[in-house]
Amino acid sequence: MPRKASATASEDELEASASEAASRKRSYDDSPLDARLLDLDDEAESPFLRGQKRVPVRRGALPRKAASRLRIALVLLMVVVCAGFAWFALHRYTTRSWRFRIDSSDNIAISGIRNAARSQVLDVMASDIDRNIFFVPLEARKQQLEKISWIQSASVMRLLPNRMKIVIQERAPVAFVEINSHIQLIDANGVIMDLPANSQAGYSFPVMVGLTEAEPLSMRAARMKTYLRLVRELDAGGAHYSRDLSDVDLSDPDDVKATVTDPHGAVLVHLGSSNFLERFNIYVTHVQEWRAQFQKLQSVDLRYEHQVIVNPDSISAGGNNGAVATAAKPGLVNKAAPQPKTAKKHK
Repeated sequence: MPRKASATASEDELEASASEAASRKRSYDDSPLDARLLDLDDEAESPFLRGQKRVPVRRGALPRKAASRLRIALVLLMVVVCAGFAWFALHRYTTRSWRFRIDSSDNIAISGIRNAARSQVLDVMASDIDRNIFFVPLEARKQQLEKISWIQSASVMRLLPNRMKIVIQERAPVAFVEINSHIQLIDANGVIMDLPANSQAGYSFPVMVGLTEAEPLSMRAARMKTYLRLVRELDAGGAHYSRDLSDVDLSDPDDVKATVTDPHGAVLVHLGSSNFLERFNIYVTHVQEWRAQFQKLQSVDLRYEHQVIVNPDSISAGGNNGAVATAAKPGLVNKAAPQPKTAKKHK
């Protein structure tokens, strides 16, 4: 009995406690402030509150950006050091190894040479035999080779491991030239060249007269421009009159004198300094008339616009074969017969 009463009392107490808690909750629900307090209480009692706390981070001695830059600098330094060691090893090997030594002249290839002597080229390179290929001064050798008269330009190259290649561009002769009673060749820039010893090319040029080896190159170059203009005008239109010239005298730039040869003999023609083709056409048209009229045709002066002087050199020398022929358009008409000693020049 007593145990049963105790059980009944306990149930009543529980019901009373439950009703009291319900009434208290209703009172809390009615007040907003109490509701917030309840929420805070619930938060404080939340089992996850410890995970929301900040965890302190241990910082290094350098900032993160500075440390990153330091690592990059160290990597670059290691790369530079490795490259330096590699270059040093390679330089030491290439400059001391026998593999890079020029053994003989057979290791020197020469191309583009036709008229220049191969021995002249090898003489320039003679000091490089048994020398390391990397110690050959390329620019110095190029300048030495271009001092050879036939060589206009030269390229000197290294071919690993121990060969050299030389590419030559020779000068192109445009005429013969008489220097100190010797016949040589000359190019468009006035450079004088020796006749090639073993050349397969057969040159057919007029001989330039009135040039000297002692005069400045610039003066010879200016005279060669006059010569090239003469040839260009005489060959215009396919006439190829320059083939009939045996020599050209350029001693007087205002009076270019050309010796013309044909089966009947040689005639010195004064062409002045311009209108070369027009004046030469006068000669070609009337040379047979002059040969028939004069006992010996030696020279013709075509420098004047309205007259032609036949054998002017005989006149100046006091001979008796000089005459004046006047020109009338469109053709040329001879007006004067041979004069006894001198002939007055009419302008």
